[in-house]
Order: sequence, then C-alpha cells, then structure tokens
Amino acid sequence: MSPRSSGQIVEVAGRQLRVTNLDKVLFPETGTTKADVLGYLAGVAHVLVPQAAWRPATRKRWVDGVGTADAPGQVFFRKDLEDSAPDWVPRATLRHKNHANVYPLVNEPAVLAWFGQVAALEIHVPQWRFGADGSPRHPDRMVLDLDPGEGAGLAECAETALLCRELLADMGLDAVPVTSGSKGIHLYAALDGTHTTEQVSEVAHELARALEADHPELVVSSMKKSSRVGKVLVDWSQNNGNKTTVCPYSLRGRAHPTVAAPRTWDEIRDPGLRQLEYGEVLRRVEDGLDPLAAQGWTDGPGDDGPGDDDDARDGGPGGSGTVDRLARYRTMRDAAKTPEPVPAEPPPTGDEGRPPTFVVQEHHARRLHWDFRLEHSGVLVSWAVPKGPPLDPDENRLAVMTEDHPLDYGRFEGTIPRGEYGAGEVGIWDAGTYELEKWREGKEVIAVLHGRPDGGLGGVPRRYALINAPGMGGEKNWLIHLMKHQPDPADAPRNGDGASAAELPEPMLATAGDPEDLDPESEWAYEMKWDGVRAIAAVRGGKVSLVSRNGKDMTRLYPELQELAGLGAGPETGLDGAVLDGEIVALNAAHRPDFPLLQSRLKLTTEREIAAAAREVPVHLMLFDALRLPSAGGGEPRALMRTPYAQRRRELFSAVVPGEHVHLPEAQAGDVDDAIESSRELGLEGVVAKKAGGVYLPGRRTRGWIKLKNDSHQEVVVVGWRPGNGGRAGGVGSLLVAVNGADGVLGYAGRVGTGFSDTDLADIASRLRRLGRKTPPLADVPAADRRDAVWVSPRLVGEVRHAGLTGGGRLRHAVWRGWRPDKEPDDVRWEDAGNFAKRGRRPPRGAPR
Repeated sequence: MSPRSSGQIVEVAGRQLRVTNLDKVLFPETGTTKADVLGYLAGVAHVLVPQAAWRPATRKRWVDGVGTADAPGQVFFRKDLEDSAPDWVPRATLRHKNHANVYPLVNEPAVLAWFGQVAALEIHVPQWRFGADGSPRHPDRMVLDLDPGEGAGLAECAETALLCRELLADMGLDAVPVTSGSKGIHLYAALDGTHTTEQVSEVAHELARALEADHPELVVSSMKKSSRVGKVLVDWSQNNGNKTTVCPYSLRGRAHPTVAAPRTWDEIRDPGLRQLEYGEVLRRVEDGLDPLAAQGWTDGPGDDGPGDDDDARDGGPGGSGTVDRLARYRTMRDAAKTPEPVPAEPPPTGDEGRPPTFVVQEHHARRLHWDFRLEHSGVLVSWAVPKGPPLDPDENRLAVMTEDHPLDYGRFEGTIPRGEYGAGEVGIWDAGTYELEKWREGKEVIAVLHGRPDGGLGGVPRRYALINAPGMGGEKNWLIHLMKHQPDPADAPRNGDGASAAELPEPMLATAGDPEDLDPESEWAYEMKWDGVRAIAAVRGGKVSLVSRNGKDMTRLYPELQELAGLGAGPETGLDGAVLDGEIVALNAAHRPDFPLLQSRLKLTTEREIAAAAREVPVHLMLFDALRLPSAGGGEPRALMRTPYAQRRRELFSAVVPGEHVHLPEAQAGDVDDAIESSRELGLEGVVAKKAGGVYLPGRRTRGWIKLKNDSHQEVVVVGWRPGNGGRAGGVGSLLVAVNGADGVLGYAGRVGTGFSDTDLADIASRLRRLGRKTPPLADVPAADRRDAVWVSPRLVGEVRHAGLTGGGRLRHAVWRGWRPDKEPDDVRWEDAGNFAKRGRRPPRGAPR
C-alpha cells in the first residue's frame, strides 16, 4: 500500500474501503503506523471475528494516536455507529427505556479494516449476541476479570487464574485465559445459552466470594480500592448485560501496542508470563495457535424456533415455484461424457408420502470436499463443505451453496471424467432420511439427519443448523453447525449388533506437563505415548465397535481390529460387554508408530479401498485401559471407571490376550527419567504419567494423567534478526534462522525469540554486527517476518530446542541453546525426518525422507 494521505481504494473480503494516511504513527513509542495496525487486523481477522460476531461493538478511538506513557493521547468512546460508516457494515439496534443505540457488528474482516482506518483500536463487546429477531440472547460465556490492585501484578493474577480454573472445572466449565493487554487476565468459560445474564452474574459473584473466603490473602471480590491493595480483584460484574469486555485479539490503546491475547495454561504457569504485543500475537496466529478457537461463533444469529412461516420463495433455491430447478445443473454437465444422472425433464415436486432424504458425498475433485445435500421441493439442495460436516458442537464449518442436484444424485458413486465439471472420485460418506425442523429460504435450515449405521455421522441421529453468512465473503456462504441440543441417543441405530457411538463414554484426556509436575507424594506409572488415533473399543454380540475421541464411529475403517472380539482370556465369558481404551497406530518398516502412514487409512470410503488398505497398511490397537469388563458369572458387565488405575490395568491384562493386531503394552514404574529415556530409545513421542490410584474421568482433562513429550533439537543457520521491544529495545529481539534442504539450498525455518540471557544477547549483537548485508540471503521469508528484519550473511550456526513444526514447515516454539562453532553452515541439514513424521508433522521443504 502507498502511504499517500489522499488514500486509495482497497478490497477486503469482497468489500471496498478507502484507506488514508497509512504512514500515520498511532503508537509513537514503537513507531507503529496505521498500516501496521491494518496488517495486524487482517492477519487476525479469522480468529477475532468469531469472538466478536453478532455482539454490539463499542469502540475506543485514538484519531491522533495513543500518545506516550507520559502524555497519553485523547480517546473517544463510541457506541453508536458513525454516520460516515460504509453502508455494508452490519448493524443492530439495542433499545433502552429512553433511547436506542445502533451498533456495528464485527461479522466480517472488512469491518475490522474499517475500524483500523478510523483508529478504533479497542473493541469491547458484551457476553451475549443478538438473535435472528434482533433481540439479545442469553449469554454464551462467563467472563472473570482478574484485576491486580496496588502492590500486586501479573504473577498474582496468574496464581488467581489457576485457582479460578479449578473451581470452574468443578462446575463443568472449561476456562481459557486471556492476558488482557493491560494489567490483568480475563478468563472465558463457554455456556450453553440457557441462563439469563442475572443468573450468570450471580454465579460469577458467588464464585468470586468463594475464592475470597478460601484465599483472603490473595483474592478480593469487593470493588473498593482500599480493600484491593496487594490483592487481585475477581471482577464478576463483567457478566452484567450492560457491561462489555475488551474483545480477545483486540489491540489496546496503551503506549505499546499490546493485545488482549488468548493464552495456554502452560503459559499462565510460566514465571516469565507477560503481556504480548501485536507482532507476537500475529506470529502466534500464523503458527496456528488459537486457544479460544472452541469458544468462537457457533450458532450465529438466534433461532426463531420451529414453525416459522417464513419458508420458501417461489423459484429460489429450495423454493416451490414452477421454474426448472435443474436448468443450471444441466448446463454444467454433458450427459454423453459424465456418469452423473442428467435428467432431461424438470424435477417433480417431491413425494410427500415419505421422509425426505439426504446424502453426504466425499468428493475428491481438484480439492477434497464433502457435498451436503438435502431433498427439498423435488431436488437435492446442495452445499460444498470443504472440511466435512462437523461432529463437534463447538466447531463451525464453511458450507458454500451450489446448484440444485437431481434426487437420483443421492445414489451416485463413481468417477467424473477429467475435463468435466467436478472431475474426480465421488463416494457416499453417509446417506439416509431427515426430519425437517425449519426451512427459512436463503437464511436458515435446521434438520435431524438419520444416516447409515456405518456412515460418517457415526450411526446416531445428528441435528444440524445451516445459517446463511453473506458477511463471510458472499451470499452463497453458509455456516454448518452441529447443534448443542441433540436427539435422544436412544434413537441411535446400532452398528449391526455392536455398540452405538452414543452409548460409549468419552475418553479421559491427559494434561501436557513436565516431570516437575508429578506429585512426589503419589505413585505413578509411565506408559509410552503412541502416535496414532485415540479409540474407545466396545465388544457386543461378537462384534467390535470403535469410536474416536470426537464421537465418530470408525468401525468400518479398521476391519482387522475385529479380532479383538475373540481375544478374551476367559473361556466362558469372552469379551462380550467390554469397553476398552487405546490408541490405533500404523507401524513403519522400523516398527515405530507413523502418523502420516495412518493418515492413508483415515479418509477411505468404499469397502474395496478399506479392504485393500488393511492388507497394505495394517493397523494395531494398543490397549491401555479397561472401562467395563464382562462379569465372571455372566450378567451385567462390571463398571471399572471408579476403580484405581493400577487395578484397572491388572483387570485388563487378566481379561484380554494379545493378538496379531491387538497389543497390551506394559507400563513402566520407578523413575520418570528412566521412562522418558526408554521412550527416546524407542523413538516414541514421550510418555504419559498416570497416578496409580487415579479413577477414570470420561471426557475430562486432568492432572491425574500428564503427558511428557521428548524435546527436539535442530541446528540452524542465522540469516537475520529483528529489533526487540520493551526490555530488548535497541537490541536483538529475535533471530531469523534457516536450514539447508537436501538440495543444499537454504530454506527459512522460522524465528527464535526465547532462551537468551543478557550475556547471550550482547554476544549475538556483537557477532552479527560484522555480518550485515542489505538483502536477505534466501527467498522464502514471509512478509510478516521481513518487515523490520536486519539481514546477515549466513555464516554462523546455532542450535535450538523446538516443539515440532507448524503446518507451514517452520520451527514451533524454538528456544535458543547456543552457538555451534564446530559446525559449518553447509553441514546444517534437517534432523532425521522420521522425527517429523513421528509427530504427525509434514517435513520441511527439502528435508531428507
């Protein structure tokens, strides 16, 4: 962009916006310009919009910049939408007793760009969203604002946050922390939308009072400043329907461009915890780190409820007019060249004497996607879903409406020839009938789908909502969402005689940690950590059912694991009624778990493909826990989840004998370091430490199971550095590093910003000062890292510790270990590529395979 003050027209997600004064400095202490702000907002739009969508947005504007710590700039607090706002900005009216306010809605990235143009740096939103009728819905989240009083700081807020987390977990709420960008921490806990703001506020108030009673030396629930000295205020009042909280990922109007940044709990426990600035947050988002993703926009605008009369418009998609609904479909296909059904006549109006049908087809075209089709008015109204129908109510997915299809398409499987529209393989992922709850033409569809027992929906009824979302880039864009309130699982069809997915418990989850997190007063056992897919296995009627962590029925994908049904150690009882926990893995030639190898088994659809893959890439089930086992004298199976872990393991080994594909790996006792060393020797991910006396908590992530991952080290070539901020201002903030590919060409490997001592930083600056150059020594550095980079000749080698690779092949969470003067730059290559495969990561460009 040109910084000319006269401005220019730019396009943001299909919207046109005039931007001006791009070189205007909005944060004088760091030199951050309007162009920088717009770049940040563009980079985080996909994670910020889901947190703000359909909430009335209050803004704080600094039209002349935020000023400095000593001379703050003038701020304007704005509720009503500006008269100068573009007409495409979504808006909603909030009516009060004596007046009404019209608020902008941050439903699309272009709104953020407009905010940046008018220097609306802070975005504040309430804990509720507007419904489809324009009225406020119940809150969908509880927020606790941890605000340090005089004499307290971020460390005390972190300590309080951990205490809050425990209380919220006891209430069944999973909290996500957000460092506020100011002084404290906000905690966000998702709600199901069934309680009023008054009820939520009262619960939050009681929670704050309980914390204060238990920890009077640290926590206070009163707003009085005199009572807050040296303590942390747990501000429960943010849940009042009239209150707002700074939106996650919003900039803050402080001297430095800090951000309300979602964090992991591991970061909250870090003694070095601090507020993050916009560049750091942007890089985290680019690396795919979004701790608040599960609490993003789910239902969208509110549900008007079944029975809404605003159904179909004649002639539109899904309508009941007399136009030929398949005219466009026919113009896109040549009946002489494609095996798809291409009827010559307009479609009938449909058979009202039977339930409507649906089909979801897995379509391996130029890009893999799933076609979601519902019978309506004689056709299959269709959407393309790039990532497939969600099986988790906390996940939204994009669905792009396509042309109507003929009803016969619901049975189509085959190959569309090259050169034809949609060329590629089409297979049926699931199909059946559905119950229609609502069809608001062009706006919303709610339906309960009843698929096949072995279909992709898991053999249980699934209630979906499709909501038109033109703000996401066009009128054809919808969101598909698995509703939180699902049909009674008793209605679930079963997988033959096996158990249904809905009947099986969710797996217990481990918490990431370090050996220091293990309670020394407890007895621990150490299992090897397998790099595969978690599975709950159930045996009923001589058949095995396999269900994934997210509730998906995987039984048909792994026919070789049916051998489990015959592996009962007891000659009389067998394994009928058993429910077991384990990991499905594929083993490479070195007999090590290989997640990419397993990937080849995850997307298969036809019986022929699955049978062939079972021969070529057989899988193995590593069993490590027993949740239910048959009773010795028959009768109901014995429930073991409340039984201590050590006893469950003994019962598992007594009830099951190993087979060709089913294994019972031993756990290791004694010293944790010995267990970790064993995992390293075996080339495994690490270990999972489990309390010998712990019970099984389905669906819960607890510290009774702690996963300890092995470190990874990598030699790197330093190619540049970026200036630091805060305590590192005027010096090196981070290093830009590279690694040679197999072809000997340097490829960018990412940034290293931690692990330096003050001595290290001084030494690094001295070494690099002599190697400066004007141009980068490699071509693939992303724009976000090039912006203020200082380049150096690639002559120095160092070593870093890292946590694997990002999806783009960069080092994740790289930590500096030191220089390697014994290595020449030409010697630096990616470490054994098997380490990347073992972690389910794609090897970087040019890495040896």
